[in-house]
Amino acid sequence: MTPPLVHVVLGSTRQGRAGERVARWFLGLGAGRDDLRLELGDLRDWPLPFFDRPRPPAAGDYDDPAQIAWAAHVAEAQAYVLVTPEYNHGYPAVLKNALDTVYAEWGGKPVAFVGYGGAAGGVRAVEQLRQVVVELDMIPLRQQVALPRVYSAFDDDGSLRHPGPEREAASVLDALADWTPSKRS
Repeated sequence: MTPPLVHVVLGSTRQGRAGERVARWFLGLGAGRDDLRLELGDLRDWPLPFFDRPRPPAAGDYDDPAQIAWAAHVAEAQAYVLVTPEYNHGYPAVLKNALDTVYAEWGGKPVAFVGYGGAAGGVRAVEQLRQVVVELDMIPLRQQVALPRVYSAFDDDGSLRHPGPEREAASVLDALADWTPSKRS
């Protein structure tokens, strides 16, 4: 049995972003599991064109090489975790564009969220993303991680100072495993 592939999409490309530390922390928590395979998808590595079509593209109806590659990347996963900061009570444009650039490849697959930011811990950004993923025919999981005050949440070696988010992350990983059965190889 091959464990399902979960793409952990790092949804910020800003300089000095905290998201890289957050995503690596989450990946580390999932590394010891035998029921999921987690893989980082950093949007810095995916310079996607700005989505400007009048309607969502049909599966395979892509003309830009970056869009074609992104569609193949999205299609290979059985589930997703969107790691998002909260900027001005919302999520980053680069994440919205990555979601909009392809359509059918997201459909019918579970998605979980890891939000981070100031006092609210990314909760407002995640609430907005929930509305978007439903329109992409994804299955948003109830479980989520909220990392408030992200710049002081980790110590120098990358460990969390307080255990609450680790319990939330374990709950997210368990829910993903429940929603994505292993494939026979």
